[in-house]
Amino acid sequence: MKIAMIGTGYVGLVSGVCFSDFGHEVVCVDKDPRKIEMLERGEVPIYEPGLDRLMARNVEAGRLSFTRDIQAAIDGADAVFIAVGTPTRRGDGHADLTYVMAAAEEIAKAADHYLVIVTKSTVPVGTNAKVREVVAAANPDLDFDVASNPEFLREGAAIDDFMKPDRVVVGVETERAAQVMQDIYRPLYLRDFPIVVTDLESAEMIKYAANAFLATKITFINEIAALCEKVGADVKQVSKGMGLDGRIGKTFLHAGPGYGGSCFPKDTKALARIGQEHASPMQITEAVIKINDEVKRRMVDKLMDLAGGSFNGKVVAILGVTFKPNTDDMRDAPSLTIVPALVGGGAKVRVVDPQGRREGEALLPGVTWEADPYAAAKDADLLVILTEWNEFRALDLKAMAGAMKTPRLGDLRNIYAPEDARAAGFEAYAAIGRAGYPD
Repeated sequence: MKIAMIGTGYVGLVSGVCFSDFGHEVVCVDKDPRKIEMLERGEVPIYEPGLDRLMARNVEAGRLSFTRDIQAAIDGADAVFIAVGTPTRRGDGHADLTYVMAAAEEIAKAADHYLVIVTKSTVPVGTNAKVREVVAAANPDLDFDVASNPEFLREGAAIDDFMKPDRVVVGVETERAAQVMQDIYRPLYLRDFPIVVTDLESAEMIKYAANAFLATKITFINEIAALCEKVGADVKQVSKGMGLDGRIGKTFLHAGPGYGGSCFPKDTKALARIGQEHASPMQITEAVIKINDEVKRRMVDKLMDLAGGSFNGKVVAILGVTFKPNTDDMRDAPSLTIVPALVGGGAKVRVVDPQGRREGEALLPGVTWEADPYAAAKDADLLVILTEWNEFRALDLKAMAGAMKTPRLGDLRNIYAPEDARAAGFEAYAAIGRAGYPD
């Protein structure tokens, strides 16, 4: 089959590359000439482990190409996927559908044969119905169907998620469209991965409901962590005890400095807005949004206490600024709240992140970037772990503490046990939901 993928951002590029690896002919379209030039040179504009090799393999096989010409991409296509951005709209928290509707109109004007127009972008309930209206108005004679196919890709594990998904969700209105989508996902269907075929509105809602629930799990364990600190419990043990219950599960029960990234902040706000518009308030989701913001601010207070009540004149080494490991994504990362508070409080901040500098230099002004954690820790007053990159999981804590001016560790990802920090020579230690020292 031939597929056109509109948008070469995270979702569009990963999806296009993986579809081509299924054996389909895929043409990825983007208006940004710099992106297309990079992709044609074999360069990947995002960081996702393994994506560069998979892309190169399918380009070499002749199944994957890149263009700015939407007309050429759609020519002969069986399906066109819309995978453009839906950022939070300023002022009301809703998803901005400007790019989605513009893409739908361009597709309509370029198409001259039956195809399925598939929304891959995360969009509010009712968006696909609006896409249908836009396409019909732009090209009344076009024979087409619309489909909703939300993505469930974890940054850092996106290829595995695409190739071995928990489920594929497809919203359609006709059997004809369902058959096209089944043919597209045939490699997964043959291996018995679940394909959930439903109506458009349910498919749209599944995406928001899933992300809001996961954000709720993270926020719940962060609230439990705060209480653990008050009563003397250890949140890691609490999480383990909870997660062994099959009804709860262990994933997303890791306490930390709050969730961030491209999905959870945007999607929880959009779901809350959808509820408000339909007079059905999403009170749990609204509370999650509020509490997550408070969690990030609470981290600043925790670090200030660890620093002796003031950041002024202190040297602080920050390990990790991306919202999670194995990505270069800085969107809504806790570091964007915490690091500016340190700088604003008079601290001299040194930052180490394996992939965060490309975006971080513009987003975190006033910091010094270091390539090595030990260099960052030299003569520092405070060491803070913000992102749990593998590179930070086996540090020589004794060497780190010995290089610091005042060895204090803020482990905001609970990587190291307090007894290990104390044995290494850290005079003060604070983590999330577990006892620190000194009291």
